[in-house]
Amino acid sequence: MPRKSFTPEQIINHLREAEILISQGTSLAVVLKKIGVSNCTYYRWRQEYGGMKVEQAKRLKALEQENARLKKLVADITLDNAILKEAAPGKLLSPHKRRQVITKIQDKLKVSQRRACQVLGQARATQRRDKEPPDEEKRLVADVTALATKFGRYGYRRITALLRERGWRVNHKRVERIWRMEGLKVPQKQPKRGRLWLNDGSCIRLRPEHKDHVWSYDFVSARTSDGRAFRMLNIIDEYTRECLAILVKRRITSEDVIDQLFNLFILRGIPEHLRSDNGPEFTARSIRKWLADIGIKTLFIEPGSPWENGYIESFNGKLRDELLNREIFTTLFEAEVLIADWRRQYNQVRPHSSLGYLPPAPEAIMAAKTT
Repeated sequence: MPRKSFTPEQIINHLREAEILISQGTSLAVVLKKIGVSNCTYYRWRQEYGGMKVEQAKRLKALEQENARLKKLVADITLDNAILKEAAPGKLLSPHKRRQVITKIQDKLKVSQRRACQVLGQARATQRRDKEPPDEEKRLVADVTALATKFGRYGYRRITALLRERGWRVNHKRVERIWRMEGLKVPQKQPKRGRLWLNDGSCIRLRPEHKDHVWSYDFVSARTSDGRAFRMLNIIDEYTRECLAILVKRRITSEDVIDQLFNLFILRGIPEHLRSDNGPEFTARSIRKWLADIGIKTLFIEPGSPWENGYIESFNGKLRDELLNREIFTTLFEAEVLIADWRRQYNQVRPHSSLGYLPPAPEAIMAAKTT
């Protein structure tokens, strides 16, 4: 059985999953069986990637790729100098002379025709061109027209591939020239029809029944006084209406969403469902797979239907009305401090109408949790 390999991003996600399961009381043996690794591999991963974030692993991988690229660049420059040294005697004033020199360089230095042509400024089409009979162009035009008629949805690149299968030695540029000359084109595609929803525009939405049953998360955008935009990732518990976290950054990626959820899962536990819109940060394959591995069900609202995510939309409206539209943020740090203070007041002080005008997490309850 071949050995299964893991990328650094997958290893970090597996370690996070293991930490969450262990924090809930799951034994190490069960955790290792779930993530599919041995005890030795698990501790080796912890030694190499413990405490590392996905962004740090990507940065390390990028540095390795940059180092390999620089090495290849040095090798390419050395090879180019050798090619120019071999072609130095005599002037290459005509394509015919360049063709002869390139053939000589290919045999002596064992380089590809592409590299030799690129260094000496010779077009590969000129290097490979052979004279054709005068009537061959007419037969090629007829074949191109016949194929375009038969395969109406094919463009000139696919027609080129079909011509090569028939024995023609042509490239796509020549076929494109004939294509334009004959006025050929691919018809416009018919627009797709969307699948209809319920006639009254309604939908069936899972309603929260208890604490940590359904969480919602969404993005809100604002700007600092210098005009630069920043984003906020808001996460709430739909049943208690408590704001669990607000992440403030200039740019928030799917990895940032995973990091924020990971911290909340460690501190509060895992919810049964996560509701969101269809934004790329929420529908990313890495997030959906990670949540599925942990055992969290995702709920995506219908595109263009924000009312299906009413709890978080209501929270976003309160945040914008009570803070964002009233404050001028000179720096991102100032925005983080003010938004964190507003979140504390929203959870512990601000009366909520749907809770009988009580705050979602009163100060007395929060103080009892900390003692």
